[in-house]
Amino acid sequence: MVPGPKEQTQPPHKKKKYSFLFKFLSMLSVVRGYNIAVIVLAQYLAAIFIFSPEKPLKEIILNLDLYFIVLATICVIAAGYIINNFYDTKTDQINKPLKSRIDNIVGQETKIRIYFLLNFIGVAFGFLVSWRAAVFFAFYIFLIWLYSHKLKKYPLMGLFSSAILSILPFFAVFVYYKNFSTLIFTFAAYLFFVLMIRQLLKDLENIKGDIVQDYQTIAVKYGERFTKMLITLLVLLTLNPIYFLWKYPEMGMMKYYFYLAGIFSLPFLFLVWKAETKKHYVILHNLIKLLIFLGVMSIMLLDTSVIIKRILGL
Repeated sequence: MVPGPKEQTQPPHKKKKYSFLFKFLSMLSVVRGYNIAVIVLAQYLAAIFIFSPEKPLKEIILNLDLYFIVLATICVIAAGYIINNFYDTKTDQINKPLKSRIDNIVGQETKIRIYFLLNFIGVAFGFLVSWRAAVFFAFYIFLIWLYSHKLKKYPLMGLFSSAILSILPFFAVFVYYKNFSTLIFTFAAYLFFVLMIRQLLKDLENIKGDIVQDYQTIAVKYGERFTKMLITLLVLLTLNPIYFLWKYPEMGMMKYYFYLAGIFSLPFLFLVWKAETKKHYVILHNLIKLLIFLGVMSIMLLDTSVIIKRILGL
């Protein structure tokens, strides 16, 4: 008996197809394009104003070795965000449901293929600079995988390794220019403390999903109050490098950024201790991201005369 019109069997469910644009935007969300853009900007500004202030602007921008280091950094960090997204899929579905839906427009198999491709290209770009650069980026890839797969599940290891992995791209440029100054190490210490504060705020923000996935972050294992105490300690520790950076005559107008950072610490701590909901921690996290971005942009203020001379010298 042939079924009537209303009795026709329904076609099997088909997975929704997305255009190339949607898939591209999805991957941009996965690799956190904004964060990569800030890192690239920081690398170039550091090269221009910190690592080689005596060189003409054109010589730095057109330096192929620096260009390949930046490209390798983009590829490796993007791959790192992909593998981190791969391991955090279930956690993100709880902590970031909207972002998770956007990220999952591209399938997991496709993400993994792109992950391996980006890592290969990143190391290849490193080889174009030197075999040491290639080894650096290969080791960086391994550390990112180790963090995503294992280290982030353990409280202290996750905290320290996250901050170290965030700083390492700057050391690629730092090692290339062989500029070993006290100013750079002091600034790196400040950035290290700020990045740990950012990670602790992320842990507080994502505590619900981390509990479900049994990620033993500091916020999960030791509680909200202890995490806030640790943030307070780290904020106080940032005041030490800030104080020394105030005293450097080489800081130029960048010292005003550190005046702002020092003044910002007290109201920030007040907000940390008043925070109770995820929304509060998201706001605090964004404030720290803004502070880091302003720090990157303020590199140009190390010596304002350099900007004028280099623009005129183009």
